[in-house]
Amino acid sequence: MTIEESQTAGMASHPFLSGLDADALRLLARCAANLRFPAGAVICRQGEAATHFYLIQHGRVALDLYESRHGSHTIQTLEAGEVLGWSWLVEPYRWQFDARAVELVRVVSLDAACLREVCDASPVLGYTIVKRLTRVMAQRLTATRLQLMDLYGTRT
Repeated sequence: MTIEESQTAGMASHPFLSGLDADALRLLARCAANLRFPAGAVICRQGEAATHFYLIQHGRVALDLYESRHGSHTIQTLEAGEVLGWSWLVEPYRWQFDARAVELVRVVSLDAACLREVCDASPVLGYTIVKRLTRVMAQRLTATRLQLMDLYGTRT
C-alpha cells in the first residue's frame, strides 16, 4: 500500500468524510498529513491564522474561549471522530477559539490553502464539505450558547 493509499484509507474511516468517493478522498489526501499533539499541547490560538483543518482520530481536544473579565473557559471538548476548525473556510481565516490537547491527540491535518483550492476546483466536493462544516458550526454554536448560559446563569 502506498503512502497516498494509506492516507486515503485513514481519511475514509473518519465520520466527517464518510460516504465520499475514492476520487474525492484522493483529492483531499493531497492536502493531508498525520500529526500528533501530546497532552497539554496548544493546537491553535484564538486570533491566529487558521492554516489547517483537523480530523480527530484519537484523543480529546478542549476548545477554550478567553474572556477578559472571566479568563479562559472550556466550552466544549472534542473527541475522536469529530473535527477541529472551520475558520480555515471563513475569511479572515482566524481561529475563533484556543484548542489544546487534553491527552495525546492524533489527527489528519488538512492544509487550509490546499483544501480551499480543492474545494474551488471541485464545486461538488466543495459544496459537500461546506454542508458538513455548516452542521458542525451549528452544533458548536448551540454548545457554546448553552455553556455561556450556564456560566452567566441565564438558563431557565
